[in-house]
Amino acid sequence: QAPLVESGGGSVQSGGSLKLSCRPRNSNGRYCLGWFRQAPGKEREGVAGIHSDGRTKYTDSVKGRFTISQGDARNTLYLQMESLNPDDTAIYFCAAANWGTAECQFIPMIFPFWGQGTQVTVSS
Repeated sequence: QAPLVESGGGSVQSGGSLKLSCRPRNSNGRYCLGWFRQAPGKEREGVAGIHSDGRTKYTDSVKGRFTISQGDARNTLYLQMESLNPDDTAIYFCAAANWGTAECQFIPMIFPFWGQGTQVTVSS
């Protein structure tokens, strides 16, 4: 069983919105939580990350459209996606790692905990 469980994926038309949720394994101490995505034939890429101190980071292609956040009890990770376009079509994964004080980094291999992914499909 994957330590993390994503939900909220689906199919939308271009310009639509979706909100993904993820139940992290735990959210104690310093950590980085991230959303990654992988489209067919492409490498997994980082989309958004949030540090335990609240700092966020986004890849350029989603800035201004996607928002990463945590629930009040920090037991749920969210990704609000607006103005979706077909290039956003991918399997989306949440990931977690214990972290230091540095900014979160979009390097998949340094995240030990992953969910199984949720499909997001955007049609034109």
